[in-house]
Amino acid sequence: MTAIARHRGWTSALDRKARALRWLLLDVDGVLTDGRLHVGVEGELVKAFHVRDGLGVQLAQAAGLEVAILSARTSEIVGRRAAEVGIREVLQGRADKSAALDELAARHTVAPREIAYLGDDLQDLGVLARVGLSAAPADAVAEVRAAVDYVTAARGGHGCVRELVERLLVARGAWEGVLARFGAGAPDGEG
Repeated sequence: MTAIARHRGWTSALDRKARALRWLLLDVDGVLTDGRLHVGVEGELVKAFHVRDGLGVQLAQAAGLEVAILSARTSEIVGRRAAEVGIREVLQGRADKSAALDELAARHTVAPREIAYLGDDLQDLGVLARVGLSAAPADAVAEVRAAVDYVTAARGGHGCVRELVERLLVARGAWEGVLARFGAGAPDGEG
């Protein structure tokens, strides 16, 4: 096991959970973004996504994990970003996130215990309690940080997805293959 998986609260129990996963489910605001909404008179104008999170999504997919987005809000920007990084399953406008989890699980014949979820706020608690591996960014609300298996060192919108993906891939024995794919060093940007 490399140093990536050994620090910041990652355990052998999380290794076991990571090896059982088939899906990685991501919240948007506060996870893929820093949680700020830039709204003009015409509506939402921009969201900022971290390029390393985008590569992290692609690395997860290349290693055999399906990736999906689950958001209570609806945003064309999210759909566009998802398409850019190859996420085909985008569940937006889902205030009842637990029901959306059930829908995803049924449609893809996957059990909640085979799904990891990265969420940051109170509306994520129901899903976080039901999945196989739950995680939160460093700046998630206290109630979420207390309820999850793993809290990233990175804040939402600042590489927390990439951090979680790296740890999952180490646990699944796929990280060395990622490094080999990129040569002598670790990847530093989106492909």
